[in-house]
Amino acid sequence: MHIALDLSPVVHRKAGLATYAQNIAVQVQQAAQTLPNMRLSAFHYDRDVKAPLQPPLAQLPCQTVAWPARRWRLTVALRYFVGGAMDDAVFGPPSSAAGPRVFHATEHLLPPLAQAKRVFTFHDAIFALFPQYHLPMNLLYLNTMMPRFLRRADAIIAVSECSKRDCVRLYGVDPAKIRVIYEGVNPRYRPIHDPKRHAHVREKYHLPPKFLLYLATIEPRKNLVALVEAYHALLNTEHADDVHLVIAGKKGWLFQPVFDRVRELGLESRVHFTDWVDDDDAPVMMSMAEAFVFPSLYEGFGLPPIEAMACGTPVVCANTSSLPEVVGSAGLLFDPADVRWLAQALVRVLFDAPMRAELRARGLMQAAKFSWQNAARETLQVYHDVVAK
Repeated sequence: MHIALDLSPVVHRKAGLATYAQNIAVQVQQAAQTLPNMRLSAFHYDRDVKAPLQPPLAQLPCQTVAWPARRWRLTVALRYFVGGAMDDAVFGPPSSAAGPRVFHATEHLLPPLAQAKRVFTFHDAIFALFPQYHLPMNLLYLNTMMPRFLRRADAIIAVSECSKRDCVRLYGVDPAKIRVIYEGVNPRYRPIHDPKRHAHVREKYHLPPKFLLYLATIEPRKNLVALVEAYHALLNTEHADDVHLVIAGKKGWLFQPVFDRVRELGLESRVHFTDWVDDDDAPVMMSMAEAFVFPSLYEGFGLPPIEAMACGTPVVCANTSSLPEVVGSAGLLFDPADVRWLAQALVRVLFDAPMRAELRARGLMQAAKFSWQNAARETLQVYHDVVAK
């Protein structure tokens, strides 16, 4: 069996999608070495990549399409309407020894394939539920193509029960076609107390001595304007004047209102933007933080809070979409539409010592439930099931 994994999110640094594709691929690659008659390859569009594949994934045979994102996406869409398969673009020239073929679409893009089984990971329905937070062309593309991708898929992996419900409710997909497979926590996320590593990361990203941390993409859905406003309210409380706010992660889209609100509230010296954070630095930064704050309005899974919990950091998290399902009682939940509630949660997580200790203990236990090894094992079973059909 020849399995081709779309690693485009990895080489183009697509934040959460990259984390998913990277970890699934690494674990599937390790498992495939012990299974007979299984061949694994990588695929990505655009040879001008931001982050070339690193070992062990760099060892995989890799098929690439030279086109940039827009041309690749439009060509895929066009083939759905005018016909024509794209097997050779994904798998390379046909081989009689290749056996059954499986293509795993790890992001929301499934090329039309005639000689392969198609596995599609449905991460979320953000574009359908919050259209105001998407760029017009991206919104048009996903609204047009998502129903077609889901119909063409032989099996769908949903990253949470919430995503499965949205997939069924919005697109009428047969629930029997969908398998919920939770994401996992990379072993690099653990409590790190090494003073040298702390000092290195603090200097590299110009971090203040004491800070609250958000680490994910900067985009409207993440609700960062509310976080900035809640932090501003926090500064009016006693003993909070030495606490800064660090917003870490790359700019996504429609991010300017966050920077504007920081300036309007006069918080330029207290709110720190780091941009992209290297994978090895993220767990150090999380371990250094007083608390991790995740005010997102909607998440298909919501991996950053679980990663922070794995680092032993108290987590303050929105109570929407999949987040209560994933975080459970291990985080301090709040209504992301209520800035006052969020500000009160920040006060509690900073100054209620017994609760901080309880959140740390619960968080470590909750994070231990999510494993990329388990996710890969269940994903391999999906591959075998679609071939068996």
